[in-house]
Amino acid sequence: MGKFVHLHTHSHYSLLNALPKIPELVLAAKEDGMEALALTDNGNLYGAIEFYKVCKKNGIKPIIGTDTYVAARTRFDKEPGIDNQRARIVLLAENKRGYQNLLALVTASYLEGFYYKPRVDTELLKKYAEGIIAIIPSFSGETTLALKSNDKKSAEQILQKYLDIFGKNNVFLEITHHREIEGHEALQNAIVELGKTANVPLVAGHDVYYLKPED
Repeated sequence: MGKFVHLHTHSHYSLLNALPKIPELVLAAKEDGMEALALTDNGNLYGAIEFYKVCKKNGIKPIIGTDTYVAARTRFDKEPGIDNQRARIVLLAENKRGYQNLLALVTASYLEGFYYKPRVDTELLKKYAEGIIAIIPSFSGETTLALKSNDKKSAEQILQKYLDIFGKNNVFLEITHHREIEGHEALQNAIVELGKTANVPLVAGHDVYYLKPED
């Protein structure tokens, strides 16, 4: 595996969505020779403490994050047929300040932004951006949704928004390898081109929900 690290990984705390328990995830990473692992459950940090402890026990560097829901407009907008549409962004804590800001973001997403899912918006991301690394996911990131609609200009504008929020060194575009999904390879090529145009680096991920295909 070399130095590959899973930075977009879900546990059973991604409720009704993913299967692996945290000890299983950490053991799989250890068996694959990985030195670190991220936990990015859907809109929550339920597993953060357990994940941290199990990683430390097994000599794996824990990276705490969330696969965060982003409101279509603001977190306060809750109109049927419009605001049930959401994008995603993976947020990773770079340091203690970043972890504290993740806690604040998740709390606000539930108390202020909840509409079908706990949601953040641009205002919250700007307020709590310090110490956070942002990965725009290859399936439902805002730039990805624009590229799916062949709107390259909007994708570039959205990417610039995130660069303004998190800083040039803390924003990455995710690419994944899922040949079984129709049109996925062409979409990944579009993401690569967007990264080249904006000089934003890529990160390889897999958006893990299961450990084995038979799961």
